Formats: sequence, structure tokens, C-alpha cells
Amino acid sequence: MIIETEEELNGIKKVSEAVAITLKEMKDYVKPGISTKELDLFGASIMQKLGCKSAPYETYKFPGYTCLSVNEEICHGIPSETKILKEGDVINIDVSGELAGFWADNGGSIVVGEDVNGYQKIVDASISALQKAIAAVKSGVKIADIGGIIEKEAKKHHYKVIENLTGHGVGLSLHEEPLDLLNYRDVNDKRRLRKNSVIALETFISENSNEAIEQADGWTMIGNNPGVFAQHEHTVLVTSEGPMILTLMNENW
Repeated sequence: MIIETEEELNGIKKVSEAVAITLKEMKDYVKPGISTKELDLFGASIMQKLGCKSAPYETYKFPGYTCLSVNEEICHGIPSETKILKEGDVINIDVSGELAGFWADNGGSIVVGEDVNGYQKIVDASISALQKAIAAVKSGVKIADIGGIIEKEAKKHHYKVIENLTGHGVGLSLHEEPLDLLNYRDVNDKRRLRKNSVIALETFISENSNEAIEQADGWTMIGNNPGVFAQHEHTVLVTSEGPMILTLMNENW
């Protein structure tokens, strides 16, 4: 989406605020002993109060209102009454929504309760990678350079990136141009960020994997090697002065 009017800017700001508030409230709600289904329904109640519809359900008929992925799951985890969060798990909460014809997307991984497994390190690396990538966002910047920043930061912390999951444009639909905002530098990608475009920029940080593999349920993605994952995502408006983080209120940092 390219923002051309004040009405469009206000629309994308409003839906971004709704998904960001939902993500923040869900992160605060997380504790050992609750199921991912309970967490999902809690998030759905917040979205409903804000007048926001679940984007994955509306777009793909995803079997849940939010995507909740735990430990070895990278993304698209299906909420379940039998999946009970334990002390030290790492959970990724991905919230995307539609409001008045505008769409926004954000996500964040957190450690459940006390960090008994030492997973906070990969969560922090993911946050740092997204912070640095967003800081470089500006109209005219090479998209490949943004991916290179994420890759470099992951390697700095001795982690890998998932190469077949990407960020994307967002605004008038959940996934739109520019597609394939990679977590690594693709030297063949000559595209540049366009002024007033809206993107969902996200990290996919891994202990040992570089590829996501879809599971038999048709949704959940895990890595090609054992290990845990972290993801963080913001909806960002690209300007000539730099980034405007539209989902900043989710408090990813």
C-alpha cells in the first residue's frame, strides 16, 4: 500500500493500534498453566472490543484468531486446548487484523514465566535484529540491505535466519507488494523501499535451522533442524525521513 491521503494514513494507524494493543494485552496475559486456546480467545475478545477482525481467519480461514507458536514451532501455530504453556517456554504471538478496510500485522516472542531454559537470549537477538532493520528503513533504501542487517545481527549472536519466511507489504490486504522481505541479503534483489509504502517487517531467528517446513496440519511451521525460534514484527510506514513504526504500542521493546 502507498499512503496517498490523510484518510488512508488515519485508517492504517487505527488498525495498527488495534493489533498492537491486542498483542500487548496477550503478552501480559501469558503465564504458565494456560492453554494456547485460552490465550487466543482472550486476544479475540480484545480485537472484538476494538472493532477489529482476525486477518488470518478472514483471509485464510485459519483455525484460530491469532497464530500461537511454541518452542520448536516457528509460525502459524494453531491454538489448542491441549497445548499448555510451561515455565520457560518461548511463545510467539502473531496478531494481524482488518479494520474499516485496512490491514496491519505484528508479532512478538516472549519467554513464559521464568527463563529456566535460557531462551531469553534468542528473544533478545530477534528484538535487536528488528530494531536495527527498522532503523535503516527509509525511502530509496535497498530491500536487500534490510535483509542483510537482520542476517548480520543474527550471526552476531550466533543464530541463523529462516530463509523461506519473509516480511511483506500490508495495508489494503494482509499480504501485498512488496512481497519477500527476506531475513538475509539477496544480491539479486534490486528493489528499493518506496516512499509512503506500508510494510510488515519481521524477523525469523533460529538456533539451528535455515528452512521452515509445513507440518501435516497444513499450517504449523517448524525448522529443518531441532531448536527453538523467535520472531518479532512491526507494521512500518516508509517515509523520506525514516521509519514510522505504526505498531509501536505493542511494546516489543
